[in-house]
Amino acid sequence: MIRFLFHVVINLVTAAIGLLLAAWLVPGVTLQLAGFIVATLVFAFAQGILGPFVFNVARQYASPILGGIGLVTTLIALFVASFFQGGLEIRGATAWVLATLIVWIVTALGGWILGAIFLKNRSARRKAGA
Repeated sequence: MIRFLFHVVINLVTAAIGLLLAAWLVPGVTLQLAGFIVATLVFAFAQGILGPFVFNVARQYASPILGGIGLVTTLIALFVASFFQGGLEIRGATAWVLATLIVWIVTALGGWILGAIFLKNRSARRKAGA
C-alpha cells in the first residue's frame, strides 16, 4: 500500500512540474492558477488509466510503436486535461508537440529518479533494521 501511495504522489508531483514547465517554456500553453490543481489531477489520473489501455491496444494492433507509448499516453492525457475550463489550454500544433515532449520527459525522469531514491531509502532502512 505504501508503494502504491508513493507512486501516486510521484505521479502527481511530476505531472505538476511537467505542466508548469510546459506552461513556462512553450508559447501557446496556458495554465491558469485557479485550474492548476484540477488540470494536474485530471492529467495524472488520465495518464494512469490510459497507460495500460494504450499499451494493450498498441501491443495487439501496432507493436512497432510500443516504444512511443509514453508519448502517446502523455498526449492523450494532455488532451483530456485541456477539456476542463479554467485550467490547461494548448493552442497550436507546435505547442501540442512541445508540451507533450516536456511533460513526458519530466514525468518519465522524475518517476525514475524519485522511484530510485525511494527504493534506495527503503533498502537502507531494511538493512539497518536487519
